[in-house]
Amino acid sequence: MRRRHSRLLCLFAWSMATAAHAGTLTVRATDNHDRPVANAVVTIDRAYSTAAAATHYIDQKSETFIPYVEVMHPGDSVVFRNSDSTRHHVYSFAPLGAFQFILSPGENSSPVVLNRAGTIAVGCNIHDHMIAYLVVTADQAQVTTPQGRARFDDLPPGHYTVKVWHPQLWPGHPQISATVDVSAEGTTPELPFTLRLMPDPRRVADHEHMDY
Repeated sequence: MRRRHSRLLCLFAWSMATAAHAGTLTVRATDNHDRPVANAVVTIDRAYSTAAAATHYIDQKSETFIPYVEVMHPGDSVVFRNSDSTRHHVYSFAPLGAFQFILSPGENSSPVVLNRAGTIAVGCNIHDHMIAYLVVTADQAQVTTPQGRARFDDLPPGHYTVKVWHPQLWPGHPQISATVDVSAEGTTPELPFTLRLMPDPRRVADHEHMDY
């Protein structure tokens, strides 16, 4: 009993020491008018580790993919749902994971396992304004909130490269990056990024196939 108690004390002390030497990094993404940018993928050069692969779900509601951008890791799978009253033809021609599914209202696709890192654009062959992006990365990554923020906790102190990508960045500027030092003394000052974005392509509705 004493041995078990000592082991628990050691484990508690180790966890407290780890927490005391971990930092927090917050990234804020805005556009040229200082408005928050949601759906930007923020990646830091620290390997992502988990015990098991995860299944991600992309829904289709009101002829929109939800979410617009989803972060995944190699080995994860994705399932597409059709919560609309119309049929959808989900597809991707990306070499990282080509697939296509014709989904009637209420149907789910079979899982698609994605094993390689990269970005996959997903569309609907019936409704051209529908688009989503799957970002597969082996690093730690977050998608910015509607407030334009992404937060990374429990980071070991050190020098990090932070990269930000958004599907509406102008051609020739696929992502932007910066370096930051994370301290164990507390929260690192917020790291700002300004993104120059093209118009949202999802706002152009395909009225010809609205009721397909």
